[in-house]
Amino acid sequence: MMTEKETATEKIITDAMANPSPAKSMGDPGITPLSPSHTQNDTDQVPSGPSFVVVVAIDFGTTSSGYAYAFTKEPECIHTMRRWEGGDPGVSNQKTPTTILLTPDRKFHSFGYAARDFYHDLDPSESKHWLYLEKFKMKLHTTANLSIDTDLQAANGKRVKALDIFAYALAFFKEQALKELSDQTGGEFDNNDVRWVITVPAIWKMPAKQFMREAAYKSGLVSRENPEQLIISLEPEAASIYCRKLRLHQMVDLGTQTTQNGFSPTDNTGGGMTQVSPGQAKEHVRRNRQSRTFLVENVIGELWSELEEGDRYVVVDCGGGTVDLTVHQIRLPEGHLKELYKASGGPYGSIGIDYEFEKLLCRIFGQDFIDQFKVKRPAAWVDLMIAFESRKRAAAPDRTNPLNINLPFSFIDYYKKFRGHSVEHALRKSNVDFVKWSSQGMLRMSPDAMNSLFKPTIDHIIQHLTELFEKPEVSDIKFLFLVGGFAESPLLQQAVQNMLQGRSRIIIPHDVGLTILKGAVLFGLDPSIIKVRRSPLTYGVGVLNRFVEGKHPLEKLLVKDGTRWCTDVFDTFITADQSVALGEMVKRSYTPAKPSQQVIVIHVYCSEKESIGFISEPGVRKCGTLRLDVSGTESTAPRREIQTLMQFGDTEIRAMAVDVSTGRTVKASIDFLSH
Repeated sequence: MMTEKETATEKIITDAMANPSPAKSMGDPGITPLSPSHTQNDTDQVPSGPSFVVVVAIDFGTTSSGYAYAFTKEPECIHTMRRWEGGDPGVSNQKTPTTILLTPDRKFHSFGYAARDFYHDLDPSESKHWLYLEKFKMKLHTTANLSIDTDLQAANGKRVKALDIFAYALAFFKEQALKELSDQTGGEFDNNDVRWVITVPAIWKMPAKQFMREAAYKSGLVSRENPEQLIISLEPEAASIYCRKLRLHQMVDLGTQTTQNGFSPTDNTGGGMTQVSPGQAKEHVRRNRQSRTFLVENVIGELWSELEEGDRYVVVDCGGGTVDLTVHQIRLPEGHLKELYKASGGPYGSIGIDYEFEKLLCRIFGQDFIDQFKVKRPAAWVDLMIAFESRKRAAAPDRTNPLNINLPFSFIDYYKKFRGHSVEHALRKSNVDFVKWSSQGMLRMSPDAMNSLFKPTIDHIIQHLTELFEKPEVSDIKFLFLVGGFAESPLLQQAVQNMLQGRSRIIIPHDVGLTILKGAVLFGLDPSIIKVRRSPLTYGVGVLNRFVEGKHPLEKLLVKDGTRWCTDVFDTFITADQSVALGEMVKRSYTPAKPSQQVIVIHVYCSEKESIGFISEPGVRKCGTLRLDVSGTESTAPRREIQTLMQFGDTEIRAMAVDVSTGRTVKASIDFLSH
């Protein structure tokens, strides 16, 4: 058992993280490190914390979002959220579009299909005052110096604070989930009984993860005083946890045989798993969408029983915005997971195809017109993209008949006003020969034209996979799990098959768009399932070391009270791609420069490089601040020593600190959002 003191320190870690405070740039006040050391805590003794009645996971996606939950008393029963009103032809799933609508005075109005439909029904003269946002999650990935003040652009061109939008969305999910839980339990459900889980891409940097946490505080999902009520789950990790539980009838094994006219030999191969073509796979998935409650095997799934100690597999999470690749190794007997290579990927999600479509429209109708149309008729633009979405889902490698895309009347009308000639004329005159005008007033795209819109995005994914498979840590991969909404695309499935050439079995879970959601619930029920992770970056601080002739460059020499110091030395906490066990601590001691000092502010630096000598080297950037509040810890000791513990093995980085001479806890926080 843990002693009380240990449990107390655990509490401090999370508290410290919960209250990042804007650090004034005070420069490092001549901090000398005393004793750098790595400690490995016994990871099996993580305190369980408060007991929650239910775990609710929110998958806040780029294109669609949803929630799922499980009661801690029935962990094998995962419920996905109630059906939403609205819905698109050709797109059936439990998730709702990640779209949000604010009234002209910037108050939250609606989310999802409701937001889209309401916005669509507004008169254009009115709709230009309303703020409609979609696909805004990518902003957190693409913004280099993300801060609490980062803003987003609504469809009408007006700007809003990103934090407000994310907080509105989380508050909406909180309300929906609590309503459903109250109906289920027949009483007012208390938010304090919920452990919330929010999923984020594994390739997100710390500022984006912290931003999500800040939005959760702002939305009232959890309070700063109770930070451990929210855990951040990494999307491919969640998928990995769920995939271990799969039964054979809950997935599709993309056979290595080539398919003829959409049919493939359906003889059972390997463990009674049917090999099917991407087309049949889709049909299979449709049939399995009826039920809202998923029973998860308490034991490990059948597929997993084929895995032995040390087996490796890759999870490729293809979402709307990003593609995340994670390499896991299985550790028996408990089936814990160990990450073998740091998460990689990039912004290669399915919205890349939408951008290609937009570029195609610009080539045909002119960039100037499209830019104008998006701002002047934002609701019609949304309509056009919805029409494209359902055709995008109909694209397949063996398709021969053309795909028709409805052009909204206002597009045709506005184009004529803008250019003085018809849409038909523009198509005839443009050099885009694979897009024609059909007499029913539609854009008619040849299958090749559609496939070419997929090509840049799929090429990125395949290139990334190819590079990953060349890494020594990524040899002998038994399975490749293809998950996320984009994994349903037969074009992507075929490309992955062609690249792997039978090196690994490709497994696609049914209801692949909900895999992450269900896995995130399982993660919330047992966050310690992933025992070892890889640090994505090298982290450390700048310190003074005794100057050594011949070793240190002269320009770094600083003489202070007759002592020769070398400045800017990079003290490494953890290196990129280093394995870190859950609960492992990096320990450092710092002394305040003056006895009267109230706050120690230490700049944290990071880099993709593994070995770094000085913080001034290229590729090293300041990425955060560690703040130790040492007020009220004045002691008679001639030299105060503040021992700081940092934890890197979790999905977020945490810090805690103790004054060694008094044994008292020092308030510590580590902040990655630039202020």
